[in-house]
Amino acid sequence: MKTQPIEIRPVRTARERRLFLTFPWKIYRDDPLWVPPLLPERKRALDPRRGVFFRRGGTADCFIAWRGGKPVGTICAAEDRFANERRHTRECIFGFFEYIEDYAVFEALVGQAIAWARQRGLHALRGPFNLDYEDSYGVLIEGRDRPPALFCGHTPPYYREFMERYGFQPARGDNLAYEIDASAPGLKRLSALADRLRQRGGITVRGADLSHWDEEVDRVYRLINVALAHLPDHTDWHRETLEAMLRPFRDIVDPELILFAEMNGETVGWLPGIPNLNEAFIHANGLRYPWHYVSLWWHMRRQPACLAIKSVLVPPEYWGTGVAVLLFDEMLKRAVARGYQWADLSLTSDDNPNTPILAERMGARVYKRYRVYRLDIGQDRPCAS
Repeated sequence: MKTQPIEIRPVRTARERRLFLTFPWKIYRDDPLWVPPLLPERKRALDPRRGVFFRRGGTADCFIAWRGGKPVGTICAAEDRFANERRHTRECIFGFFEYIEDYAVFEALVGQAIAWARQRGLHALRGPFNLDYEDSYGVLIEGRDRPPALFCGHTPPYYREFMERYGFQPARGDNLAYEIDASAPGLKRLSALADRLRQRGGITVRGADLSHWDEEVDRVYRLINVALAHLPDHTDWHRETLEAMLRPFRDIVDPELILFAEMNGETVGWLPGIPNLNEAFIHANGLRYPWHYVSLWWHMRRQPACLAIKSVLVPPEYWGTGVAVLLFDEMLKRAVARGYQWADLSLTSDDNPNTPILAERMGARVYKRYRVYRLDIGQDRPCAS
């Protein structure tokens, strides 16, 4: 029997946009570990009038692969002009990349992204990123035995196979998710070191003051670019992007778990602990229908087992002062007192020289590994016609 041809069409209508956004349900409907994305948030991200990516000058187009009148895959090709200018690159980022287990569908979607990139003079593909460098990026390489924590993704095994078969290469070191609980052997050593640092004085740790939201965001903004500037391919954050990422958590975080370190009146560290909302989101079916809001409300009332610790920001000039040690020790003590059973530390790259070392010294272990890929676009690469 002859295989029906694959057709790639741009997303134009409201119906096509809904098909695009809900296509992941076709891929993961039998996967109990998948945490469905919240559709209202995905709609906002893809809306040129509301999405932060577009407001900072980015451009993007979405495409659906069709076979026999049915959708079989999706991809979004985008140009982040700000990032390209800062990095002196000409890269096309791609995301919302989902497809059935059929290599021909994968090839057709990648070919469309290549064609889109070439039309704009871009020289490489990089991703997957869903127009957001912090949410569910990369392909899951290891750790498919439990649901992902907040901001982490979940992909089938064949996604990696197809990427590498086509010729995609790792864009940088893998991104690691660590787990740690109160029984970790290194925590006693961490606590003893933190006690000595407290006796020495000079560093204070406090919780966030959410009544002065803008000022606290400003402090994080000042830290984030200097603290992460050493990472490969780092691009400075927009304040608007940072504030948009933090805003949804303003009403649900415990301010005593959003920690700032200060020395001589200067903010020198930040460590945020957020309830692992994926423990509730996994029951909400992406808020596809009104009754899913009730389910989400019900599960949000429960104490999460996991505290998600998504970032530690310490400027390089303070790396040897013990700031990070005090932040982590204080965070873990407060988390245990509030009933959290374990903490997720993610995501950090294994080519980051400091965070993995600190995590392993505390006794944390890697439980998931993600990979972002890059593909140079040569003239011999196939692309959609």
